[in-house]
Amino acid sequence: MKTIYLVAGARPNFMKIAPIVRALQAHGGLGFKIIHTGQHYDREMNDVFFEELGIPEPDIFMAAGGGSHAEQTAKIMVAFETLCQAERPDAVLVVGDVNSTLACSIVAKKLNIPVAHVEAGLRSGDMSMPEEINRLVTDSISDWFFVTEPSAVTHLQREGKAESAIHYVGHVMVDNALYQGEKLTNADTSEYETSAFKAAHTQNGARYGVVTLHRPSNVDDAAMMTRIAGALKQIATELPLIFPVHPRTRGNLDKFGIDLGPNITLVGPQAYMAFLNLWKDAAVVLTDSGGLQEETTALGVPCITIRENTERPVTVDEGSNVLVGTDPVRIVAEASKVLRGEGKQGRRPHLWDGKAAVRIVEILAKELA
Repeated sequence: MKTIYLVAGARPNFMKIAPIVRALQAHGGLGFKIIHTGQHYDREMNDVFFEELGIPEPDIFMAAGGGSHAEQTAKIMVAFETLCQAERPDAVLVVGDVNSTLACSIVAKKLNIPVAHVEAGLRSGDMSMPEEINRLVTDSISDWFFVTEPSAVTHLQREGKAESAIHYVGHVMVDNALYQGEKLTNADTSEYETSAFKAAHTQNGARYGVVTLHRPSNVDDAAMMTRIAGALKQIATELPLIFPVHPRTRGNLDKFGIDLGPNITLVGPQAYMAFLNLWKDAAVVLTDSGGLQEETTALGVPCITIRENTERPVTVDEGSNVLVGTDPVRIVAEASKVLRGEGKQGRRPHLWDGKAAVRIVEILAKELA
């Protein structure tokens, strides 16, 4: 039986490989191993986390750890090369755009192991983003491109990729959001840290908004962070906000002396199911996340993206996402539109139907036969 290495390095990667694991298990014709590079070590990645996702724990944990981009990428490459030489897989599948994606695709290609890239072809055009560099390099050497939206097909065609290698399959992140959302309908959510906040702010027609911010361009600059915080405080006078705070963001809020005021509730990072339970019923999500733009589009939740660009334009062209940049006036104005019922509705894009992983597995089975 052919064996595929499924590479994940950070928590969001596991959300993307989980539907692929479930599809592989259902297919039964391909073997697989889950490789955790250890790019991010999360104490909450315990048995319950993988049980929530419906997948087994990783077969291999490489413990690459942190460091600079170069240090981290190098450690992953060395460890992954050793692994592939000891037990050579028939293909390596990487997802997204983290350092693990780049590192493992380079190693596999140099060992003449074919590479499949899930979420291929996304481009922001912003070379100051490490993720953009990772996307470009990974796609330059991949053998199969599994694409989530039309813009990605266009980018890959322009870059000279063979039509036969480009597969528009839908989005595994959406597969997972729909799968987990269904599980939430029968789940006991009372133990979630944010359940009391949600209950208190959904009584008698009340509403709330959710905030996430972590991009260095937004949170590492004191002036920028202050401007965005001012916009959030103004929105919070009309709509209570809850903010699961990324560690670097919390550190910078403290360092810059930024007070978000009494109407913004700060909580720690949330587990996937707890966070999904929170944002899926929000009046609006304000974020600089890439994945959350897609997940909110999948579930039809209004999303305001606080960035100057997006590598996921289908969420703006078709979905419920609005790209507002970092101008406080625009951020507040768009939030006000949502609160007046004039916000963008959007629709779920083509093939975002929960079956992307099944399509990926079927294609790989044919290619590896």
